[in-house]
Amino acid sequence: MAGLHERTQRIDTSTAHSARVYDYILGGKDHYPVDAEAGDAMCRHWPALPVHMRENRRFMHRAGRYLAQERGIRQFLDIGTGLPTAPNLHEVVQEVAPESRVVYVDNDPIVLAHARALLQGSAEGATAYVDADMHDPEAILESPEFRSLIDLDKPVGLMIVGVLHFIMPPHDRRLVRRLLDPLPPGSHLAMTIGTGDFAPEEVGRVSEEYTRQGMPMVLRDLRVASSFFEGTELVEPGVTQVHTWRPGAEQDGVDGRAIAMYGAVARKV
Repeated sequence: MAGLHERTQRIDTSTAHSARVYDYILGGKDHYPVDAEAGDAMCRHWPALPVHMRENRRFMHRAGRYLAQERGIRQFLDIGTGLPTAPNLHEVVQEVAPESRVVYVDNDPIVLAHARALLQGSAEGATAYVDADMHDPEAILESPEFRSLIDLDKPVGLMIVGVLHFIMPPHDRRLVRRLLDPLPPGSHLAMTIGTGDFAPEEVGRVSEEYTRQGMPMVLRDLRVASSFFEGTELVEPGVTQVHTWRPGAEQDGVDGRAIAMYGAVARKV
């Protein structure tokens, strides 16, 4: 395993990174000037972007809690962890079931450094961190961390939240399926998918800015977003804007035009 110094050496502070831009826009402290510049440019294009990002994060909280509480899932694979922002997935699911285990995956060294330092699981459960990219699912599935923490004889919650819009066609479906296929029946996929359906001009400009900053992005309409769940059993209310998926009081008054993300949870049959 690479040491912290080696991971730090790989941090590129000359170009923006999606996880650090996300951190900046949500008011975090773990970013660089280039990330702040990119985030400011994106928010000029679409001032609702912080609302959109918060609701994407809140979907993850509700989906994780639902899987732990209603579906009895006790082990999770979280793709594209991002920088620690409480509550994190293990905190949500271990509040329901302290024995829950979570494997976090990200490919940004600063994310992994913070995760290993800050994301400690409960005494009964466990957390682990894999330095890998969704484009290389084998590196995730064959990692010692995944193999030691995830029991493939029991259902797994696969979380792909805030990531898929950075995965370009035509390999996007194959990558999702490659992560889902080894998981046993009864496993669940929770995923969010970026869209321009509700504010096409503004979100289109944000997408162009991400691409200009070296982070190519793809937006998908409802038909395409729904196609990622083919062959699974969708949990009600199906594929919907993230703030309307089993909403709570926090979602009262959220304007749908401020949300450019579909979300859904589905059971593998």
